[in-house]
Amino acid sequence: MLLQPFYIDKIITTALEEDIHYVDVTTDYLLDDEHTSEAYYLAKDTGVLCGIDIAKRVFELAGGNVTMEILKKDGETVQKGDILARMKGSTKTLLKGERTALNLLQHMSGIATATAECVALVAGTRAQITDTRKTLPGLRQLQKYAVTVGGGKNHRYNLSDGAMLKDNHIDAYGSITGAVTALRKKIGHMVKIELEVRNLDELREALAAGADIIMLDNMSCDEMKKAVAINDGKVLLEASGNVTKDNIRSVAETGVDIISLGALTHSVKCFDISMRIQTVKN
Repeated sequence: MLLQPFYIDKIITTALEEDIHYVDVTTDYLLDDEHTSEAYYLAKDTGVLCGIDIAKRVFELAGGNVTMEILKKDGETVQKGDILARMKGSTKTLLKGERTALNLLQHMSGIATATAECVALVAGTRAQITDTRKTLPGLRQLQKYAVTVGGGKNHRYNLSDGAMLKDNHIDAYGSITGAVTALRKKIGHMVKIELEVRNLDELREALAAGADIIMLDNMSCDEMKKAVAINDGKVLLEASGNVTKDNIRSVAETGVDIISLGALTHSVKCFDISMRIQTVKN
């Protein structure tokens, strides 16, 4: 997944405006414009790094006059105590951009790390780990990028990417067959239909109706094994709901093709990184 520069700049600018508003009372009144420092990023945990180039861009937009030497790249596994990057330049810029850069870097690295852990847990099975649309407003592209850096795949980016009949769609329309038939009449030939089912009877109806992908919602592993047998390779099967690191291996071993986890983006723990500053010139 590629990140568009204009999108990154919009997020960073919004974050900086939120954090600084019109003046940094501490930094702007404490230091003169000529004050320079060296700084570095220190990993305080072990995991997968993600967002280092975005952190660099924060300092460029926060005032410039800072150079960054990137020592660890996105996708690399870093160890506690590793130096991730070194910066040198305007102390004002370093201090003004510090929190915004760390917020994004820590959050994205947390997602990449959590994704990599899930990918490792299902290794050797056919299951692919994917994200969902349960993302933080305004940060979806960054979060989905972080999932790919961690070795996962992206589900729909937004509601325009594909048709997905959830339980509320079915309940509102009245039936699985009717809803699939109605959609087929209106969508283009490039659009696939995914359908969420709650039990094996709904699975059978979804298969007969011609769904392209079927989501097994909150099913037990025993039910999913039966679903895999009934499906017999006809369509892709996605497991979703109540999947944790404790049971993800068992879910993968049922034979499903996809395991989607909202927790990768909506409630992930930030990866611990610090910026340490060293004064060069007063």
